Amino acid sequence: MNIVFLGTPDFAVPTLKALHASRHTVQAVVTQPDRPKGRGRAAQPPPVKEFALAHGLDVLQPTKASAPDFVEQLKPLQPDLIVVIAYGQLLKPNFLELPKHFCMNIHASILPKYRGAAPINWAIINGETETGVTTMKIDPGLDSGDMLLIRKVPIGPNDTAQDVHDALAKAGAELALESIDQLEAGTLPITPQNPDEATFARKLKKEDGWVCWSQPAQRLHDLVRGLNPWPGAYTFLNGHRLKLYKTEIAPRQPTDEAGTVLRVTKHGIEIGTADDRLILTELQPEGKKKMNAQDFLAGHDVQIGHRFESAPQPIQSE
Repeated sequence: MNIVFLGTPDFAVPTLKALHASRHTVQAVVTQPDRPKGRGRAAQPPPVKEFALAHGLDVLQPTKASAPDFVEQLKPLQPDLIVVIAYGQLLKPNFLELPKHFCMNIHASILPKYRGAAPINWAIINGETETGVTTMKIDPGLDSGDMLLIRKVPIGPNDTAQDVHDALAKAGAELALESIDQLEAGTLPITPQNPDEATFARKLKKEDGWVCWSQPAQRLHDLVRGLNPWPGAYTFLNGHRLKLYKTEIAPRQPTDEAGTVLRVTKHGIEIGTADDRLILTELQPEGKKKMNAQDFLAGHDVQIGHRFESAPQPIQSE
């Protein structure tokens, strides 16, 4: 098949790599414009662009993919299929009409759950033990098109958003090729989504990471995992921000108080929550690199009875 590919971040690269290595032809790669990053704010290319240029693929970077002039630019390609993964824009009907078959999206959840921008993070934050990838026919709505194939992927009890991201990126590439094979064979199933079962995974903000210590320990452990590596869970100790990257859970004692340091060892700092204790084992002080608890304690005075500043309310999905 002749395919136009749309994608932007690291998550999309394995699918583009699989398509490029397959018997199909990637006619063009459409990705977001270069954006300023880092302290110098120099324009940096998206990861998809870097892969495409390194492998001799044509790269297009419109400000709006559905702009009439860009749609006209793509029309002469007459693609059989347009494959979209983590592109970053909603596509309008004029764009969706371009391919012979349809525009196919690879979405990082088991639809209709976790439609939206941050499905991986919210699945972990909400304590899910399973997620997956879904290929779907794109319609003008937000991840609301008919489903094609689903591949489920387990979430381990200590998996971070980065761990699940990497597993789903690999699964998405495999499922994209499988979906195309079944489309060619005429065996690809098409299943409408049940909107009553839909949930929304909104885009995360930096302030979502502020820990509310009145929450249960498991909820906080899931929050830390779901926000690792970005935007990162954090708390405040003595007025200084402290990012949390790895945690464990220990049984509580009857006199425990939420947000209070209850025990300090080389292994970790035990903090009271709504029920059990949360052990901080990997942290990052302001202006410094991530470190284990032993290294952190070597340079910071943390005593039993010290209190961490708590967010006024827990993270909200809506």
